[in-house]
Amino acid sequence: MANSVKKKDSIEPASQELSFSDNASARLLYGDLNRNLLAIEKALGVTVKARGTCLTITGDNHEVDLAKNTLNQLYDLIRTGLPIYPADVSYGIRIMERSPGSRLKDIFLDKVYITAEQRVISPKSVNQKNYIEAIRHHDIAFGIGPAGTGKTYLAVAMAIAAYTSDQVKAIILARPAVEAGEKLGFLPGDMAEKINPYLRPLHDALNDMLGRERVADLIERGIIEIAPLAFMRGRTLNNAFVILDEAQNTTPEQMKMFLTRLGFNSQAVITGDITQVDLPAERVSGLVHAARILKKVTGISTTHFTDADVVRHPLVQKIIQAYEKTAGKSAKKDR
Repeated sequence: MANSVKKKDSIEPASQELSFSDNASARLLYGDLNRNLLAIEKALGVTVKARGTCLTITGDNHEVDLAKNTLNQLYDLIRTGLPIYPADVSYGIRIMERSPGSRLKDIFLDKVYITAEQRVISPKSVNQKNYIEAIRHHDIAFGIGPAGTGKTYLAVAMAIAAYTSDQVKAIILARPAVEAGEKLGFLPGDMAEKINPYLRPLHDALNDMLGRERVADLIERGIIEIAPLAFMRGRTLNNAFVILDEAQNTTPEQMKMFLTRLGFNSQAVITGDITQVDLPAERVSGLVHAARILKKVTGISTTHFTDADVVRHPLVQKIIQAYEKTAGKSAKKDR
């Protein structure tokens, strides 16, 4: 009778050690109360134990390697003087998981703008880095993707950076005033007051970067203009950084009108989420139409964002994934 081999019920977890040369940098890497290490554990399901400047990472092989690679690169970032917080740890893990060959330095150290409160605005994903580079090297750049991926925020940061470095003389921010299931006529106030809620997200981004007082001053001086898309008709926009936000709610005619406003020494960024079109069902989105017919035009770039680029609350990414999954099932049923 042949001897039977008893199989192990479980695979022994992998374990790797990390050692850092600088005690102060290691403490910054761990975070207050080891919060950065806890973020690694939560994201990857590994165990990270710290003893002085040494770390022991235990878990599945792939996750342990990913944690080690991410921590090493985050340590290098700290050594350059960049502070690291739990959110940055999550972004770093996401980048290394999707693009293992990435260098976090190339992404996190790309300073787009430093806010009035000395907060550095920089990309937090590979696509965000690509988007910023596209804006730098193209006169017209499209940013298409779900909510929370930084499309508008980074575009506004690039606009402010262009103005403060004297590349442009004005910043113009526009949005289509399309009703998302609510009627403008029922809102209180005159037309300007009715339109204002549609423009509020642009105000929020500017206030966050420049501070309310400076924004108010620049608006009063006409350097920053925030207006409904309809106000762009008939104009030629020279020496300006122009952003069209929520562009999925334009018609093809409106999109053409906007794109043909661009004058000398100007550039435009068009952002939108094609899964959140509020136009009547029979109308084609100008963003969808433009992205299709302009994709081969030299001087125009398009960056497509996914849920992996979401930089809001972690639940936002899961919400987007759930809706996309449901939409996919519905599409299969309709076939």
